[in-house]
This record gives sequence, structure tokens and C-alpha cells, in this order.
Amino acid sequence: MPGLGTIVNSLAIVVGAFIGLIIKRGLPEKWQETIMNGIGMSILIIGIQMALKSNQIVAVIFSLTIGGIIGEIIDIEAWLNRVGEWIGQRVAGGRSESSAKIAIGFANASILYCSGAMAIVGSIQDGLTGDHNTLFAKAALDGVISVVLAANMGIGVMISSLSVGIYQGSITLLAGIIEEFITKAILAELTATGGVLIMAIGTNTLGLTKVRIGNMLPALIIVAIIGKFFL
Repeated sequence: MPGLGTIVNSLAIVVGAFIGLIIKRGLPEKWQETIMNGIGMSILIIGIQMALKSNQIVAVIFSLTIGGIIGEIIDIEAWLNRVGEWIGQRVAGGRSESSAKIAIGFANASILYCSGAMAIVGSIQDGLTGDHNTLFAKAALDGVISVVLAANMGIGVMISSLSVGIYQGSITLLAGIIEEFITKAILAELTATGGVLIMAIGTNTLGLTKVRIGNMLPALIIVAIIGKFFL
């Protein structure tokens, strides 16, 4: 059944986040702060590992620069926040502070879950051959991560399962077209560029930076275009 991998992946995030929300209620604030720092450092390491997969770092640099400019013009970050806050207001009953936290959790988790190579490769396999194994493995990873993220970022992490469903489901539906476009060279630079964005999530979580990660998302499209014509 095409799309089963994405369904399982989305459900794993929901279940993991639900467990995280329950656990959070019993954690002292001091513990939550320490755990959050641990999450930030772990996310940073994940991003570094992905970023190091680049074979053409110049392509990544150009993509982040050009993509960042495009993102600032469009102001994708603001749109993401509006969507997250709109959802958050309905979940939080109109409380602005709670809806803002939900928006942050939604945006950060969505980028984290959708930026990796497993999301692309697994969704293509799912669409072309019905092989769900890659997405099942991703579901296990995302489920564990969502437990910890939701315990610190709240219900926005659970809502990010919608982003995963739409993103990976679209790739599965368009798998035949995307497979011809995505070469190993392009996939490596896509992974590396996504890794840099995930690094930014890590440093933001640690309070070291305030990178507008949403405005850098066009870099993922730019690096694929650069890869198609120059790699």
C-alpha cells in the first residue's frame, strides 16, 4: 500500500509526542531546562553529521545564501509562525503565550523531521516499489525524538505530524518524477544543506542564536537546482 510508511511515521510522532506530554507533567522545571539543553546539543550533533556529507560545500554555501535571500523576501518564517499560531490558538483556547510556544514547537519539529535524506529516499521507495522499510526506521527514530521534544516544546511537536504527512505523502505521489531528478550527488548536498538548518535548530534551542530557519528553507530547492545543472 503506497503511503503506508508515511502514515506509520506520522502516527509514531503523534504517539511519541503524547507520551512526552504526559512525562512533562511530572518533571520539575529545572529538569526540563537540563533536558532541553541536552536536546539542543543532540540536534546540533545530528545536523553536523548531516552537514559533513557534502562533497561540494560551495554548492551548500551558495544555496544557503540565495535561499536565505528568497526566504527573507517571502518571509516564510512569518507564514510558518502564523500557521503555527493559528493552530495553537485553537488548541490553547486563544492564549497568546501558549499559541506562540505551540508555533515554535510545530515549526522546529516540522523542519527537523522533513529535512533528512530518509524522508526523501523513503518516500520515493514507498511510492515506486511499496518498500516501507526506510520510513518504518524513520518512524522509530522520529517517535523517540518526539517524546523528548514534546516534553519540552509542547503539543506543537504532535501537530508537526501533519507536515510530515503532507511532505512525505506528496513525494510518494510524485515518486516517479522525483526519482529521475534526484541523483546521489544532489541527495548528498540536499542532506548537507538540511543538516545546516538542523544545526541552526540546535543552536536556537540552546539560546546561542536566533536564526530565522524558516526563511532559509528555499535553500533546499536551490541546492537541488544547482546540483541538477552543475554536479
